[in-house]
Amino acid sequence: MNSMPNALWSDGWYRFAHRLPSAHFGPRPSGVGVDLGIIHSISLPPDTYGSNDIELFFTGQLDATKHPYFKQIADLRVSAHFLINGDGRLFQFVSVNDRAWHAGQSQHQGRDNCNDFSVGIELEGNDSSAFESAQYDTLQALAQALNQHYPIQEWVGHSDVAPGRKTDPGLGFNWQALRRSLGHDVH
Repeated sequence: MNSMPNALWSDGWYRFAHRLPSAHFGPRPSGVGVDLGIIHSISLPPDTYGSNDIELFFTGQLDATKHPYFKQIADLRVSAHFLINGDGRLFQFVSVNDRAWHAGQSQHQGRDNCNDFSVGIELEGNDSSAFESAQYDTLQALAQALNQHYPIQEWVGHSDVAPGRKTDPGLGFNWQALRRSLGHDVH
């Protein structure tokens, strides 16, 4: 875990993200650092964009009466480290030094509980559509900053760590764009 501040990071908080602290997080296991980046997609309600419902969900403030779907998820305690909305705005809910609750039951290269050693980035969207160029611009800058500050070895999709259970970020996600911006292997 890298907790030394620099121009971009302070205690795991990224300087260029709008900070919306979530109570849905916990400590990483002792001696476990961040070496995996996981890309997700989300829309709330499903296939609806442009509201602040995702932010409210990750901070435990979602109004279950606002939409029928919200009744199904209102009691879930979920978060991600970051959210990039459709116009490229970046929000951070949990310090990268802490464990956000984004991957659920998961496994990567023989290691269970990917939340323990990963950073989770949600893109506003769904797993059957393309994402916006502004989202890629923000994601690429964030991923580069994360790679410079943390020993991230690989970037994968939620579907890679929870196959059969999750399909995001989906076929519309341009892995080549992320791969080119990082200059290393990306699935």
